[in-house]
Amino acid sequence: MPDYPTLKVERDGEHVLVVTLNRPEVLNAIDTRMGRDELDLWTRLAADPGELRCVVLTGAGERAFCAGGDLKERDGMTNEAWRAQHELFERAFVALMELPLPVIAAVNGHAYGGGLETALACDFIYAARNARFALSEVRLGIMPGGCGTQNLARAVGERRAKELILSARAFSAEEGHAWGLVNRLCEPGRALADALETARAIAGNAPLSARQAKKSIHYGLQMDLLTGYRYEIEAYNRLVNTEDRLEGVRAFNEKRKPVFKGR
Repeated sequence: MPDYPTLKVERDGEHVLVVTLNRPEVLNAIDTRMGRDELDLWTRLAADPGELRCVVLTGAGERAFCAGGDLKERDGMTNEAWRAQHELFERAFVALMELPLPVIAAVNGHAYGGGLETALACDFIYAARNARFALSEVRLGIMPGGCGTQNLARAVGERRAKELILSARAFSAEEGHAWGLVNRLCEPGRALADALETARAIAGNAPLSARQAKKSIHYGLQMDLLTGYRYEIEAYNRLVNTEDRLEGVRAFNEKRKPVFKGR
């Protein structure tokens, strides 16, 4: 794995990768370099995850997960430069959402704008109780452009998403939890540790099964029920001939922990 200027990438054991947005001096705001780094990382992991089975994404420091786009870098940008940068960001968001590996967002602090969109692009969110969230782009003369209008509405419902995006108001982690945006509320300083606990549990399961199940949920929800079920069965059938399926059944009958190899 390359050394990224804006990301800290480290393993937790053999199967879990911890990725930290690492620009704490600007509350981990997303600049062009971070966009390039994220796109490269997510693309590499999709192409060759190796022994990795789960990713945890968090932010450096205690104040912020990510403050969104770096507005100082954007100040004075030409229209052409803005569009080119945003095209890079768009590709990074899609690469994260399309990543076969499960990704948990450990939101250790505030997540605004593109920061909340980054968390929403993950599979689910663990957040510190003192974290705050907002999609406040309409205050800047733009609108959410990192799949925020899509992912927030899918998480909290159309009407709630309209209220939050159009008013641009911030909301608490407790509110996000009540609305279904946040899976677990964590004590301050515990979001990463709690997310890692779940990541290790995911990594202990059959990795091909986890990836197929993630894909089935993600794409199935974009279909009608029966079409989604057919998609589910196609994903299911790809697991029947795997070594891990044989190992899982064998281990169950032998009353021992399975040793999965991702094959």
